[in-house]
Amino acid sequence: MSDMSFPTDTPGNQVKDGSIENPARSFRESDWKLRHITLAGLSWPAATDAQDNTPIIMLHGWLDNSLTFVKLAPELARLGPVYALDFAGHGHSGHRPEGQSYLLMDYVADLAELVERYFQETPDGRINLVGHSLGGIVGALYAAAFPERIRNLVMIDSLGALSRPVKETIPQLRKAVKKRIAGSGRQVVYPDIATAAKAREGGLSPLSPEAALTLIPRNMKPEGEGYVWQTDPRLRHPSPLMMTEEQVLASLSAIETRVLFVRADAGLLSYRKDLDKRADAIANLQIVNVPGGHHCHLDGETGPAATAIKQFLENE
Repeated sequence: MSDMSFPTDTPGNQVKDGSIENPARSFRESDWKLRHITLAGLSWPAATDAQDNTPIIMLHGWLDNSLTFVKLAPELARLGPVYALDFAGHGHSGHRPEGQSYLLMDYVADLAELVERYFQETPDGRINLVGHSLGGIVGALYAAAFPERIRNLVMIDSLGALSRPVKETIPQLRKAVKKRIAGSGRQVVYPDIATAAKAREGGLSPLSPEAALTLIPRNMKPEGEGYVWQTDPRLRHPSPLMMTEEQVLASLSAIETRVLFVRADAGLLSYRKDLDKRADAIANLQIVNVPGGHHCHLDGETGPAATAIKQFLENE
């Protein structure tokens, strides 16, 4: 295994060389210091024959990290430089201060500050955004609020924020506050990374053993003679306030850029029969169905998702 070293291509980054087993997928560690937090992530330089220098920023899903894009990013680097972020509280990024929660809109604010600080000097002043699950939700909200900064938006198994009826506003608030008071409890200590990865294989969005072992190490840290989750336990706390479906539709209708919705055949949205209104709300939407589950870009046969995204970004 050999590491590949690349020059720094975003001012202000602190960069360390890194790689995984396949040298074709080599990446660099990057840190972006914001006013109140430092975000970490991975970067892939643009291929020497890339079409242009438009940055591609990639946003992962809830409780995942930037390694979720370790298969997709090298493919997209053929189009331009790629930067995969760890959201606050995830991966190697900083955690919110005590007394704060992980609100959806704060992720949008982090992204906005990141773009303004580090990605102003682009060919046309815009970036491309690729988001999976929570990352797609954050990307859609950012695209709606800052249309002048977005060239194209890709949402992988994601089509707008989770919503709750108005009547659930106070019960949701009560549940969130009670959990905040109760706290998160004691961390589970795993004897090794493989055991933690095995635990992650199940759940709402199952992963194969290979995908879990790829993703999980970045979310772990040593503790005594074992390992605990490095991700902030507050990420599992209920949100005190969620959007209504009317608000979600309004946010999607405000998106002006080209949008690709990558819908996985066995993904979390594959069973949703109520997405037509959301799709209709986006003026310039393309939809592609690909095989696989919620992590169709990482787990199993990832070629169809990668091909669809690459073709969408290069064929404007």
